[in-house]
Amino acid sequence: MEAFAYTDINAPLVERCRLGDRRAQAEIYKRYSKAMFNASLRITGDYAEAEDVLQESFLSAFRELHSYKGDSSFGSWLKRIVINKSINCLRNRRLQLVPLADQHDAADHDDTHQSLDPEDLSWRADVVRRCVQELPDGYRVVLSLYLLEGYDHAEIASILHITESTSKSQYSRARRKLLELARQHGL
Repeated sequence: MEAFAYTDINAPLVERCRLGDRRAQAEIYKRYSKAMFNASLRITGDYAEAEDVLQESFLSAFRELHSYKGDSSFGSWLKRIVINKSINCLRNRRLQLVPLADQHDAADHDDTHQSLDPEDLSWRADVVRRCVQELPDGYRVVLSLYLLEGYDHAEIASILHITESTSKSQYSRARRKLLELARQHGL
């Protein structure tokens, strides 16, 4: 079995950006801005903050393009910048993970076997999105990083400077809270 080297389809465009080509920068922005905005919005939970994070992330990416080595896709590298800036934005807002002591023991036993499977509950995307935005910051961040961005609990723990068990606990509680919110919205 032959091994193939990874080649990013955006490599020529990235090279043009490194040379200061404004049209190439505009094209990169056009290709990635919507996805990066959505990633930021899922973490910050605030439209205006997500817009600010998006702009800061692209400025930072273009300024730091020399540090992009091409060993992963440009989109992955950019997404890491967006996620870090989104989390920093939350930290500036004094991100508070919901304390475990604030949870009722009875709530820990409710819905533990419930599924978030959209087919089982006939979820509507707009209502789910609103429910996710209503989650406390700590819940929303962990849920978004794990479920939507694909990070594992060890990576989330490292990013948020928490323990892996705290990440798992926050994710579990976020799922339960999301189900509760969904029921309140009639899902």
